[in-house]
Amino acid sequence: MISANVRFKQALADRKLMVGSFIKTPHPIVVEVLGAGPLDFLVLDAEHAPFDRTTIDACLMAARAVDCPVVVRVPDPSWILGALDCGAAAVMVPHVVSRAQADALVRAIHYGPGGRGFTASPRAGGYGTRKLQEHLEQTAREVSLIAQIEDAEGVDNLAEIAATPGLDALFVGRADLTVSYGLSDLFSEKTTEISRRVLGVKGPATGVFCAPNEDISPWVAAGASFVVAGSEHNFLAAGGAALGRMRDSVAGGK
Repeated sequence: MISANVRFKQALADRKLMVGSFIKTPHPIVVEVLGAGPLDFLVLDAEHAPFDRTTIDACLMAARAVDCPVVVRVPDPSWILGALDCGAAAVMVPHVVSRAQADALVRAIHYGPGGRGFTASPRAGGYGTRKLQEHLEQTAREVSLIAQIEDAEGVDNLAEIAATPGLDALFVGRADLTVSYGLSDLFSEKTTEISRRVLGVKGPATGVFCAPNEDISPWVAAGASFVVAGSEHNFLAAGGAALGRMRDSVAGGK
């Protein structure tokens, strides 16, 4: 049986359209509920939400129970080892602005000189049941690196970053990208133009953040093969608002 992580890496390579969502609440039940649904993957937002090693581990265990691949957006590269040992399908690294930085990140997700410290003892290694060579080969098949392009400097160096061997995907962080260019509208013409430029770059797969109800078809047409739409916060708020409207409709009819 092909693991969820291998499926995710292959889908990136094949440019298969995938839609996922950010998870901001560090609790495994949230991952279990959404992971069992129709979404193709989830992204634990350890950059902007209160995740730590323990909550990442619990959430990834829940994801494995429902066979859902999970990306961990790390706050900085020092988190990569822990996220991968816990069984993440991929790490998403914010603010990648140069080829040298991208090269270092590729080394950090793989075993070898200057790279990820080796162990087969955690979940990613089957709790010690994989032999060394088997674990090396399996990891190469199932671990992905996604670099966020969300700074003017990263856009300036886009072609060099995209040409990095071992980089699986680029992800457009539209909010930070907007701020980086001194703008205040996520949907501005300039942000849209720059985002499309990143999505159309040659080399790795590309993806983009969208608002929960935003039409994704223009972004797919621009080259995006994966989309992260909103978060469970948006789903909760939208559900509460819908109930409020239902109440008001009934009350207004009396």
